[in-house]
Amino acid sequence: MVNWELKKCCNHEQIVFLTTTAVCAVVILALWRTVLLLPFKLVTVFLHEASHAIACKLTCGHVEEIQVHANEGGMTTTRGGVYWFILPAGYLGSSFWGMALILASTNLLTARIAAGCLAIALFIVLFVAKNWTLRGLCIGFIIFLAVIWVLQELTKIRILRYIIMFIGIMNSLFSVCDIYGDLISRREHTSDAEKFAEECPCCCNGVGWGIVWGLISFFFLCLSMYLGLVILSSGMLLHPNG
Repeated sequence: MVNWELKKCCNHEQIVFLTTTAVCAVVILALWRTVLLLPFKLVTVFLHEASHAIACKLTCGHVEEIQVHANEGGMTTTRGGVYWFILPAGYLGSSFWGMALILASTNLLTARIAAGCLAIALFIVLFVAKNWTLRGLCIGFIIFLAVIWVLQELTKIRILRYIIMFIGIMNSLFSVCDIYGDLISRREHTSDAEKFAEECPCCCNGVGWGIVWGLISFFFLCLSMYLGLVILSSGMLLHPNG
Protein backbone atom coordinates (compact mmCIF):
# COMPACT_ATOMS: atom_id res chain seq x y z
CA MET A 1 0.00 0.00 0.00
CA VAL A 2 1.32 3.42 -0.96
CA ASN A 3 2.34 5.48 2.06
CA TRP A 4 1.35 8.95 0.80
CA GLU A 5 1.36 10.38 4.33
CA LEU A 6 4.96 9.20 4.91
CA LYS A 7 4.05 7.59 8.21
CA LYS A 8 7.01 6.32 10.24
CA CYS A 9 9.47 8.30 8.16
CA CYS A 10 12.35 7.87 7.91
CA ASN A 11 13.72 4.35 7.43
CA HIS A 12 17.31 3.55 6.49
CA GLU A 13 16.77 3.84 2.73
CA GLN A 14 14.95 7.15 3.10
CA ILE A 15 17.77 8.57 5.22
CA VAL A 16 20.32 7.41 2.62
CA PHE A 17 18.19 9.01 -0.12
CA LEU A 18 17.94 12.36 1.67
CA THR A 19 21.60 12.36 2.67
CA THR A 20 22.80 11.45 -0.83
CA THR A 21 20.59 14.14 -2.36
CA ALA A 22 21.97 16.76 0.02
CA VAL A 23 25.57 15.68 -0.60
CA CYS A 24 25.06 15.76 -4.38
CA ALA A 25 23.51 19.22 -4.20
CA VAL A 26 26.36 20.58 -2.05
CA VAL A 27 29.02 19.04 -4.32
CA ILE A 28 27.33 20.42 -7.45
CA LEU A 29 27.04 23.94 -6.01
CA ALA A 30 30.60 23.86 -4.62
CA LEU A 31 32.08 22.75 -7.95
CA TRP A 32 29.66 24.75 -10.11
CA ARG A 33 32.31 26.91 -11.78
CA THR A 34 34.95 24.22 -12.11
CA VAL A 35 35.82 22.09 -15.13
CA LEU A 36 35.00 18.93 -13.17
CA LEU A 37 31.28 19.42 -13.74
CA LEU A 38 31.58 20.36 -17.40
CA PRO A 39 30.65 16.91 -18.81
CA PHE A 40 27.56 16.73 -16.58
CA LYS A 41 26.60 20.31 -17.47
CA LEU A 42 26.85 19.48 -21.17
CA VAL A 43 24.60 16.45 -20.68
CA THR A 44 22.13 18.77 -18.94
CA VAL A 45 22.34 21.20 -21.86
CA PHE A 46 21.71 18.25 -24.20
CA LEU A 47 18.54 17.30 -22.27
CA HIS A 48 17.47 20.96 -22.33
CA GLU A 49 17.83 21.12 -26.10
CA ALA A 50 16.29 17.66 -26.54
CA SER A 51 13.23 18.92 -24.64
CA HIS A 52 12.85 21.74 -27.16
CA ALA A 53 13.10 19.15 -29.95
CA ILE A 54 10.51 16.85 -28.35
CA ALA A 55 8.10 19.76 -27.88
CA CYS A 56 8.59 20.68 -31.54
CA LYS A 57 7.80 17.15 -32.71
CA LEU A 58 4.78 16.93 -30.42
CA THR A 59 3.34 20.03 -32.10
CA CYS A 60 4.01 18.67 -35.61
CA GLY A 61 7.12 20.77 -36.23
CA HIS A 62 10.43 19.77 -37.80
CA VAL A 63 13.75 19.72 -35.92
CA GLU A 64 16.52 20.85 -38.23
CA GLU A 65 19.46 20.55 -35.84
CA ILE A 66 20.55 20.32 -32.22
CA GLN A 67 23.85 21.79 -31.06
CA VAL A 68 25.65 21.71 -27.71
CA HIS A 69 28.66 23.98 -27.28
CA ALA A 70 31.68 23.69 -25.00
CA ASN A 71 30.78 27.01 -23.34
CA GLU A 72 27.67 25.31 -21.92
CA GLY A 73 25.44 26.90 -24.53
CA GLY A 74 23.15 25.09 -26.90
CA MET A 75 20.79 25.67 -29.78
CA THR A 76 17.88 23.80 -31.29
CA THR A 77 16.76 24.94 -34.73
CA THR A 78 13.14 24.13 -35.50
CA ARG A 79 10.65 24.82 -38.25
CA GLY A 80 6.93 24.90 -37.60
CA GLY A 81 5.34 23.63 -34.44
CA VAL A 82 3.79 25.74 -31.69
CA TYR A 83 6.46 28.28 -30.69
CA TRP A 84 4.95 29.21 -27.32
CA PHE A 85 4.95 25.49 -26.39
CA ILE A 86 8.49 24.85 -27.67
CA LEU A 87 10.16 27.78 -25.85
CA PRO A 88 9.42 26.84 -22.20
CA ALA A 89 10.04 23.16 -22.90
CA GLY A 90 13.81 23.58 -22.47
CA TYR A 91 13.84 24.70 -18.84
CA LEU A 92 10.73 22.82 -17.78
CA GLY A 93 11.86 19.73 -19.68
CA SER A 94 15.20 19.79 -17.85
CA SER A 95 13.31 19.94 -14.55
CA PHE A 96 11.09 17.05 -15.61
CA TRP A 97 14.06 14.89 -16.65
CA GLY A 98 15.76 15.79 -13.39
CA MET A 99 12.74 14.59 -11.42
CA ALA A 100 12.47 11.41 -13.52
CA LEU A 101 16.15 10.57 -12.98
CA ILE A 102 15.99 11.25 -9.24
CA LEU A 103 12.99 8.93 -8.92
CA ALA A 104 14.71 6.32 -11.11
CA SER A 105 17.66 6.34 -8.71
CA THR A 106 15.49 4.97 -5.89
CA ASN A 107 15.35 1.57 -7.58
CA LEU A 108 18.19 -0.38 -9.17
CA LEU A 109 15.99 -1.70 -11.98
CA THR A 110 14.71 1.77 -12.92
CA ALA A 111 18.24 3.17 -12.61
CA ARG A 112 19.36 0.59 -15.17
CA ILE A 113 16.45 1.54 -17.43
CA ALA A 114 17.27 5.26 -17.08
CA ALA A 115 20.94 4.69 -17.86
CA GLY A 116 20.00 2.55 -20.87
CA CYS A 117 17.51 5.12 -22.20
CA LEU A 118 20.04 7.94 -21.79
CA ALA A 119 22.71 5.92 -23.60
CA ILE A 120 20.30 5.08 -26.44
CA ALA A 121 19.27 8.74 -26.77
CA LEU A 122 22.92 9.82 -26.93
CA PHE A 123 23.66 7.10 -29.50
CA ILE A 124 20.82 8.27 -31.74
CA VAL A 125 21.83 11.93 -31.44
CA LEU A 126 25.43 10.98 -32.30
CA PHE A 127 24.36 10.36 -35.89
CA VAL A 128 22.43 13.62 -36.30
CA ALA A 129 24.71 15.95 -34.31
CA LYS A 130 25.93 18.96 -36.26
CA ASN A 131 28.96 19.90 -34.16
CA TRP A 132 31.88 17.98 -32.65
CA THR A 133 31.21 19.08 -29.07
CA LEU A 134 27.90 17.23 -29.12
CA ARG A 135 29.41 14.24 -30.92
CA GLY A 136 32.23 14.07 -28.38
CA LEU A 137 29.75 14.39 -25.52
CA CYS A 138 27.67 11.52 -26.91
CA ILE A 139 30.67 9.22 -27.34
CA GLY A 140 32.24 10.14 -24.00
CA PHE A 141 29.08 9.75 -21.96
CA ILE A 142 28.10 6.48 -23.62
CA ILE A 143 31.51 5.11 -22.64
CA PHE A 144 31.14 6.57 -19.13
CA LEU A 145 27.73 4.93 -18.62
CA ALA A 146 29.04 1.62 -20.00
CA VAL A 147 31.94 1.66 -17.51
CA ILE A 148 29.60 2.47 -14.60
CA TRP A 149 27.27 -0.34 -15.73
CA VAL A 150 30.13 -2.88 -15.89
CA LEU A 151 31.34 -1.82 -12.44
CA GLN A 152 27.80 -2.21 -11.11
CA GLU A 153 27.35 -5.71 -12.49
CA LEU A 154 30.83 -7.22 -12.11
CA THR A 155 32.43 -5.55 -9.10
CA LYS A 156 31.55 -4.30 -5.63
CA ILE A 157 31.63 -0.71 -6.89
CA ARG A 158 27.88 -0.27 -7.15
CA ILE A 159 27.33 3.39 -7.94
CA LEU A 160 24.90 3.32 -10.88
CA ARG A 161 21.98 4.58 -8.78
CA TYR A 162 24.08 7.42 -7.37
CA ILE A 163 25.30 8.49 -10.80
CA ILE A 164 21.72 8.61 -12.08
CA MET A 165 20.72 10.61 -8.99
CA PHE A 166 23.65 13.01 -9.52
CA ILE A 167 22.61 13.64 -13.14
CA GLY A 168 19.01 14.15 -12.02
CA ILE A 169 19.92 16.69 -9.33
CA MET A 170 22.26 18.38 -11.80
CA ASN A 171 19.35 18.86 -14.20
CA SER A 172 17.10 20.23 -11.48
CA LEU A 173 19.67 22.72 -10.16
CA PHE A 174 20.96 23.67 -13.61
CA SER A 175 17.50 24.71 -14.70
CA VAL A 176 17.05 27.08 -11.75
CA CYS A 177 20.61 28.45 -11.94
CA ASP A 178 20.45 28.90 -15.71
CA ILE A 179 17.21 30.86 -15.42
CA TYR A 180 18.83 33.08 -12.78
CA GLY A 181 21.95 33.58 -14.91
CA ASP A 182 20.10 34.34 -18.13
CA LEU A 183 17.51 36.69 -16.69
CA ILE A 184 18.84 38.28 -13.52
CA SER A 185 22.62 38.21 -13.12
CA ARG A 186 23.50 38.92 -16.78
CA ARG A 187 20.07 39.47 -18.42
CA GLU A 188 20.31 37.67 -21.76
CA HIS A 189 17.79 39.21 -24.15
CA THR A 190 18.04 36.16 -26.40
CA SER A 191 16.98 33.76 -23.62
CA ASP A 192 13.99 31.47 -24.01
CA ALA A 193 12.04 33.49 -21.44
CA GLU A 194 12.64 36.79 -23.25
CA LYS A 195 11.53 35.22 -26.54
CA PHE A 196 8.51 33.73 -24.80
CA ALA A 197 7.60 37.18 -23.44
CA GLU A 198 7.59 38.47 -27.00
CA GLU A 199 5.18 35.67 -27.96
CA CYS A 200 2.98 36.15 -24.88
CA PRO A 201 3.40 39.83 -23.86
CA CYS A 202 0.06 40.10 -22.09
CA CYS A 203 1.16 38.67 -18.72
CA CYS A 204 4.73 39.68 -17.86
CA ASN A 205 8.21 40.29 -19.23
CA GLY A 206 11.06 37.81 -19.63
CA VAL A 207 12.17 38.11 -16.01
CA GLY A 208 8.62 37.42 -14.86
CA TRP A 209 8.35 34.32 -17.01
CA GLY A 210 11.78 33.23 -15.82
CA ILE A 211 10.64 33.50 -12.20
CA VAL A 212 7.52 31.47 -13.01
CA TRP A 213 9.60 28.79 -14.72
CA GLY A 214 12.11 28.82 -11.86
CA LEU A 215 9.33 28.24 -9.33
CA ILE A 216 7.97 25.39 -11.43
CA SER A 217 11.46 23.88 -11.63
CA PHE A 218 11.85 24.15 -7.85
CA PHE A 219 8.43 22.50 -7.47
CA PHE A 220 9.60 19.59 -9.64
CA LEU A 221 12.66 19.18 -7.40
CA CYS A 222 10.54 19.18 -4.22
CA LEU A 223 8.05 16.79 -5.80
CA SER A 224 10.84 14.39 -6.73
CA MET A 225 12.04 14.38 -3.11
CA TYR A 226 8.54 13.69 -1.80
CA LEU A 227 7.79 10.95 -4.33
CA GLY A 228 11.22 9.42 -3.72
CA LEU A 229 10.43 9.15 -0.02
CA VAL A 230 7.02 7.66 -0.81
CA ILE A 231 8.60 5.02 -3.06
CA LEU A 232 11.19 4.11 -0.45
CA SER A 233 8.60 3.92 2.32
CA SER A 234 6.33 1.63 0.32
CA GLY A 235 8.74 -1.26 -0.08
CA MET A 236 9.14 -0.69 -3.81
CA LEU A 237 12.94 -0.66 -3.78
CA LEU A 238 14.59 -3.53 -5.63
CA HIS A 239 18.09 -4.67 -4.67
CA PRO A 240 18.59 -2.08 -1.92
CA ASN A 241 22.29 -2.87 -1.70
CA GLY A 242 22.85 -2.18 -5.40
